Amino acid sequence: MTGGVYAVGRPDLTQHGRWMAAVLAVGPEAMLSHRSAAALWGIAVEGGKTEITVRTASPHRRPGICVYRRPTLADRDVSAREGIPVTGLVRTFVDLAAIRGPRFVERAVNEADRLDLIDPPALRVQLQAYRGEPGVRPLRGLLDQRTFRLTRSELERLFIPIAGEAGLPMPLTKQWVNGFEVDFHWPDLRLVVETDGLRYHRTPAQQARDRRRDQAHAAAGMTHLRFTHEQVRYEADHVRSTLRAVARRLEGERAA
Repeated sequence: MTGGVYAVGRPDLTQHGRWMAAVLAVGPEAMLSHRSAAALWGIAVEGGKTEITVRTASPHRRPGICVYRRPTLADRDVSAREGIPVTGLVRTFVDLAAIRGPRFVERAVNEADRLDLIDPPALRVQLQAYRGEPGVRPLRGLLDQRTFRLTRSELERLFIPIAGEAGLPMPLTKQWVNGFEVDFHWPDLRLVVETDGLRYHRTPAQQARDRRRDQAHAAAGMTHLRFTHEQVRYEADHVRSTLRAVARRLEGERAA
């Protein structure tokens, strides 16, 4: 039994059964929310009490259940998963960001991306509908880092001086090498550097193309490096030290 709801004819109750019992115990218009919703979506681990959001003015109170009264919750924020009423994925992220720190939320974003539930750019766009709500600002800050991308001219303006400071000559840009367009190319060193606009997210098709690209460069005996736009903009020391080490190795191999 959970909060006045009985399971009949079975000796045990699954986690999904306990969640459904909690929703039923609170009453009509109730749904899992916050960490419990995140657990049902498979993007985080539930902690403590089961968390329920209800759109009625006077929800039932039950031991072991944390109830959020939200009569004005929009229809877009109501969903279901495995037959259990639950806040929609975007609403769940907004709620999580309002009560949990960035590491917890970032892990949840990672997991949602891995499960192909939603990717960071799409989540970032859908946040426009939640402007001004608690949780939106920290979530947007996290997603801005995740979806950060320089324009081509900005990337070249920042990256080329870093490469020069690492001891590399001026690269060729946007060249076709081994059947693929690359961002930066040093033919004499047989070195290719490419940059990714999204720090974490690559679709399966993009990942497959990246592997083919990397394999083509390796088969041609080339050294291939990949940095994110965010690294070029915010982690120049790391990019510089990596390029310097690779440049020294390649210069040594060429001189041998």
